[in-house]
Amino acid sequence: MSITEISVHELALRLADHDPNLQLIDVREPEEVAMASVANFTILPLSQYQEWSPTIATQFNPQAETLVICHHGMRSLQMCQWLQSQGFTNVKNINGGIDAYSLLVDPNIPRY
Repeated sequence: MSITEISVHELALRLADHDPNLQLIDVREPEEVAMASVANFTILPLSQYQEWSPTIATQFNPQAETLVICHHGMRSLQMCQWLQSQGFTNVKNINGGIDAYSLLVDPNIPRY
């Protein structure tokens, strides 16, 4: 099953909508998030998979739209694939990650 990707411009529009049903996941490491982040994302570092994976289907609604971000889009793609394998039906990868978001949407977010 293929993963849908959205642009950082689309992410900015979706964030501006303040949709309470939109689920936002950031899979970067805590030290990366400390350097650069977008508000309202739940931090689930891939390196801590063993800690958060058992409760993913109770922490998030598998039917709700779920957007996943990382630094450039590779780790988030892995997470999207895993979420689909866990029964999540509306998962989208943020193309280019936080780096593209900083470059193209919000230059106040530092690049690293």
